[in-house]
Amino acid sequence: MIVCQNKFLLVEELENNQQVFNQPAGHLEANENLIDAVKREIHEETGLLIEPQYCSGIYYFHRPDISLYFLRFCFVIEVDELLETSPHDDEIITTHWLTLDEIKSQTKQLRSPMVLKCIEDYLSGQKVNLAVFKTNL
Repeated sequence: MIVCQNKFLLVEELENNQQVFNQPAGHLEANENLIDAVKREIHEETGLLIEPQYCSGIYYFHRPDISLYFLRFCFVIEVDELLETSPHDDEIITTHWLTLDEIKSQTKQLRSPMVLKCIEDYLSGQKVNLAVFKTNL
């Protein structure tokens, strides 16, 4: 999650021919540690070269409509100014800096309930230091 001046950076993407909003997100690639995956996904989906500062939550989420289980880590990056983006991922339509109220007004277009849950947990002040993420890669 990328945050600036009470606005959250969301990507607009297509899922099943529907336009949806999500935080920049993705999957681990072979021989990639979690923090490097975060940096890569952010760069691919926003064009930004920035690093996570901490984690605000870890979620186990089931999507029965597609019979998949997700383990989601919400990493946080707080920036001082609204950064210009330039997505490199063809699946990203565009990006938006949105307030919490604007995001809540788009609830039906959120990719999953985890989008709003991650924001709520961030706003609660939950913080997990990145030092707890260990890797042998």
